[in-house]
Amino acid sequence: MAAPALHALARDILAAAGTPREDAAVWAETLVFANLRGVDSHGVIRIPRYLEQIAGGDIKPAAEMRLLKAAGAIALLDAAGAPGPVAMKRAIEEAIAAAKRVHVGWCVARNITHAGAVGHFALQAAAQGMAGLVMTASIPLMAWPGSRKAVVSTNPIAIAMPGGAHPPLLLDMATATVSLGKILGAKASGTPIPTGWGIDAEGADTTDAAKVATLLPMAGPKGAGLSLMIECLASLVATNPMIAPALRGEKSYGMNGVAIALDLSAFGDPAALAADVDDLAATIAAQPRAAGAEALLVPGERGDAERARRLADGIPLPPGVWKQLVEAAGRLGVEVPALV
Repeated sequence: MAAPALHALARDILAAAGTPREDAAVWAETLVFANLRGVDSHGVIRIPRYLEQIAGGDIKPAAEMRLLKAAGAIALLDAAGAPGPVAMKRAIEEAIAAAKRVHVGWCVARNITHAGAVGHFALQAAAQGMAGLVMTASIPLMAWPGSRKAVVSTNPIAIAMPGGAHPPLLLDMATATVSLGKILGAKASGTPIPTGWGIDAEGADTTDAAKVATLLPMAGPKGAGLSLMIECLASLVATNPMIAPALRGEKSYGMNGVAIALDLSAFGDPAALAADVDDLAATIAAQPRAAGAEALLVPGERGDAERARRLADGIPLPPGVWKQLVEAAGRLGVEVPALV
């Protein structure tokens, strides 16, 4: 399906569910961004779940966000349960505005909801010639080394660095070995999963996707530790802890986020820095490849290439996903375009 048509459909569904139209467009843009880059687990497949969360009160589509503090480089935003993409767009905008004043901006956003592919917001800083760093923190979804249940979350982190002729470098990753979506896909197909992806209810590593009780962190203690520190920077700083209350049974939903923008011009000539980024990417690409390796890619290039393909050929939607979108649109009185 063509990206503009999918964006319009997603926007209209989210608007019909009570999201102000401008905010619905921002939300839809973040979803289609993920689909275009091949991260379909964070694309429009999420819409039915978001509608359930709106109905259940976990997401407040018309929430009134409040800027609680803006002092120097620092800002604190209370999103009041707003859609995560809407909240994180505001957060990175606050960070960019501060960076234009004092060369660095750091906005902590509390009480957000699922933000989707957070690289989308880091790239908004890169579009302003700044480095961007975005993180979000949520309730436990991932094991701690030695635990037999979820203790920390799969907290994602994204870093964007603008280039010159080369597109911005973009690292966008969760702290788990793989996404839950990959395990659910293996479960649906009956395909074994590698060891190191998840553990069963007793805390033992399993290759049976149907037995996975929780995800495992990437690189063991390193991924778990990184997740924990994101909880500190996004949640504890916001005076809105996620992990400890959830482990005590006091909290079952909620998220916080951090958006950071760094004014690179404060360090020297932006054009020279951009040229160095281009040179770094080109030099890595020129290194000898191992047998079977088609190319040496730097962060962001795989997604850039997929985006170009999908802009040209359309975004593939599995029949089940399309069926759910059509059903949601029908319930909300939204016109559905032809699937082309």
